[in-house]
Amino acid sequence: MKRPIAYITAAWSGDGRADTQLAAGYCRAVYEAGFSPVCPMLYLSLFLNDAVPEEHKSGIDICRDMLRRSHVLVVCGGEVAEAVKNDIATAQRLNITATTLDGILTVKRQGQRETDRE
Repeated sequence: MKRPIAYITAAWSGDGRADTQLAAGYCRAVYEAGFSPVCPMLYLSLFLNDAVPEEHKSGIDICRDMLRRSHVLVVCGGEVAEAVKNDIATAQRLNITATTLDGILTVKRQGQRETDRE
């Protein structure tokens, strides 16, 4: 079964360890809901130096390219930072569905209930 690609965005705190744990948890939940999660926050910092302007711009370009290839934008967490607003605006321009992690999980639970009835 081919899984649709879900781009994960959130208001990251800047604490690499905490953000990595959160992102991994979000990705796991989205994966269990039937999607292939893509979360640039998990790996771009491994090879890009955000303090170098050219690499910072490359990171933004890579993120936008990944979002363009995605089927859905999943907004995670309770806060909507400027970067998250930019992701939502980009998704709207590209006609990519934007939803929340809670929205994805609610749909998954409803699908399971229907399957359980059969």
